[in-house]
Amino acid sequence: MHSLCLTIAGASPPRSGDEPARKLRDVSRAPRPLTKPDLFLMVTQPTITLAASASRTTLPPSVAELRCVIQQRLVAAIQRQVTVRAMVDLQLRNNVRVIGNGAATIMFAHGFGCDQTMWRLFAPAYSERYRVVLFDHVGGGRSDLTAYDRLKYDSLQGYADDVLELAKEFGRGPVFFVGHSVSAMIGMLADLKEPATFAGHVMVGPSPCYINDGDYIGGFTRKDIDGLLETLQENYLGWASNMAPAIMGAPQQPELGQELTNSFCRTDPEIAKQFARVTFLSDVRAELTRLKTQTLIIQCNDDLIAPISVGEYMHRQIPSSTLAIIENVGHCPHLSSPGPVAAAMDAFLEAGGH
Repeated sequence: MHSLCLTIAGASPPRSGDEPARKLRDVSRAPRPLTKPDLFLMVTQPTITLAASASRTTLPPSVAELRCVIQQRLVAAIQRQVTVRAMVDLQLRNNVRVIGNGAATIMFAHGFGCDQTMWRLFAPAYSERYRVVLFDHVGGGRSDLTAYDRLKYDSLQGYADDVLELAKEFGRGPVFFVGHSVSAMIGMLADLKEPATFAGHVMVGPSPCYINDGDYIGGFTRKDIDGLLETLQENYLGWASNMAPAIMGAPQQPELGQELTNSFCRTDPEIAKQFARVTFLSDVRAELTRLKTQTLIIQCNDDLIAPISVGEYMHRQIPSSTLAIIENVGHCPHLSSPGPVAAAMDAFLEAGGH
């Protein structure tokens, strides 16, 4: 690395008999490379002083000002390097892809066992009007598997914290979060932690709780979920092959069921097992009334994972919500019925002036 030299000039001439002060000023005039300790001092200390014998002599104002300018520029350079490094780290961690340059941002988030390619029918079209941010949750798609922390991702909040980081780093202007299935709840938790982050939510097939509880109909009994998780634990690939087509639905489009099966099978089994447990045992019903951000709930009329009763319940609980029920068999309408989903999204965004 090239050394940085600093020449200090313009100091007043020494007074007669003031030999120690003269020597100090001579030293200050002499150019020399700045060492690492010098740079550290420039960053950490607001003023720089030189010592002679037992006294401390402050550098002349012109020198102090020059040092201050260098200090500020060095700090700014370090901050820029840290920012760039953080952006690169996040991009690699979540396999972030940004397309479009609109004034507002849409973040598309995939559900369990999937990746960002599940939004391929939406991203190109919306990138013509918005800045589109696509990403993979850690553990899914082409994310950095070495970033997977079993403790952090043992709750949905771990994923929500990632979403907040991505929104801050890659979002521009108003940011809208479009989450499929469990990602809708992840987006809500992110919003509740830092309410000013999102301008709106689009929840596609969301569920705050999958287990029936009194008057609440989540679609499954606790025994159902325990059996599902047990089967998944014992034979993940067999579970994926049987469950994926049922989750996809779309009987007239069997290729979509095969696509979801392949996506499930590409996911690391151990990570998938933990994410399934975190997803299907989650219960965030108590948080729904706290969400004040404008929210669109897109509910399919025939969904094995999230029945209509769930969408209606969420609509009653979320104060600023709109419920759009579309004709679709299955849990992934953004693949099997993209037209109605896009129409509901567009109406929601246009109503908000976006």
